[in-house]
Amino acid sequence: MRRTVAVTARWLHIYLSMLSFAVILFFAATGLTLNHPDWFAGHAKTVETHGIADKAMLHTAGSEGADRLGLVEMLRAREHVHGAVSDFRVDDTQVSISFRAPGYTADAFIDRDTGKYDLTVVQDGFVAVINDLHKGRDAGKAWSAVIDVSAVLLVLVSLTGLVLIWFVYKRRTSGLILAGFAAIAVLMLWKLFVP
Repeated sequence: MRRTVAVTARWLHIYLSMLSFAVILFFAATGLTLNHPDWFAGHAKTVETHGIADKAMLHTAGSEGADRLGLVEMLRAREHVHGAVSDFRVDDTQVSISFRAPGYTADAFIDRDTGKYDLTVVQDGFVAVINDLHKGRDAGKAWSAVIDVSAVLLVLVSLTGLVLIWFVYKRRTSGLILAGFAAIAVLMLWKLFVP
């Protein structure tokens, strides 16, 4: 029984570690870029464009007051905006639409009387994109699931590592003491230095 548990734990630890290697590397690297943004300062690229939307899309019957889908798809086709629509507002004089994606924002303001629109697109650099992916910001449900699966994989790798150290008699005591010390050290650093 003990041998079966040890062999299974070793097998799980090895393959889960290899499966989650890219995840560990990604989150470790982006942890640094998030914690030290001044080390990786990038420059955002801002582009402003103007155009005219079809007035019929700006005055539709019903409670919405504007053709939401039509306006969004018009901007996607004409101006090549991307990302999820994060905000869509209609008031008496203006329609505003915001698109968000990791490292990307696009904001359109459309005059309801004339159809003229101003679009501002801000594209941040690569580091901003991976930082947003690290946080799951504006990345969608699929990426949120990737983060959740990554967290579960890392927990399993950690737990199988603890099971493995239990079966290495020569290193069991020192390994468990070191793991306990590391856990206590993290808790102490949190209690002492985090406001």
